[in-house]
Amino acid sequence: MRIHVVDHPLVAHKLTTLRDKRTDSPTFRRLADELVTLLAYEATRDVRTEQVDIETPVTTTTGVRLSHPRPMVVPILRAGLGMLDGMVRLLPTAEVGFMGMVRNEETYEAHTYATRMPDDLSGRQVYVVDPMLATGGTLVAAIRELINRGADDVTAICLLAAPEGVAVMERELAGAPVTVVTAAVDERLNEDRYIVPGLGDAGDRMYGTAG
Repeated sequence: MRIHVVDHPLVAHKLTTLRDKRTDSPTFRRLADELVTLLAYEATRDVRTEQVDIETPVTTTTGVRLSHPRPMVVPILRAGLGMLDGMVRLLPTAEVGFMGMVRNEETYEAHTYATRMPDDLSGRQVYVVDPMLATGGTLVAAIRELINRGADDVTAICLLAAPEGVAVMERELAGAPVTVVTAAVDERLNEDRYIVPGLGDAGDRMYGTAG
């Protein structure tokens, strides 16, 4: 597994505002969307392309376009929905799948309650979006499901990561074709498994505490 921390002043600036507890939900959603697009730019450096011949107004030339099968973006519900627009803005031709996952607050294990994506992902590059890589359980379960369906290149895009979650993914997904792209790896998890200093519960800060 590879991990890439995006070191860019605009990323750091937007992340700082996301961390601030005074940032309201509409601003949080907008900045998360902008930050995801910056992370996606780095995450898609190895997106697969093929050559194509075109005519410009001046002459003919050779360019590139995204290869088939098209890449797939998979947000993990619910907080991952707040990252979807930022991804498809950069990859407008990508297909979108969904995974609904919930964490047991006593065992901290992730359970899947809904999926909407092809049974066969053979040859697909898949981009999983989830704001927080905390314990790692949710992303490990999600990525295993994608690999079981045939995905051969999975990139997880997270706003923040904890070193404990990174270690779990490195252990549980050893040898798997997985990359993690994040804005920062923070200090640690606290006793409630929240990232420190973190930014709180991303889903609640995006959408409120309903449900």
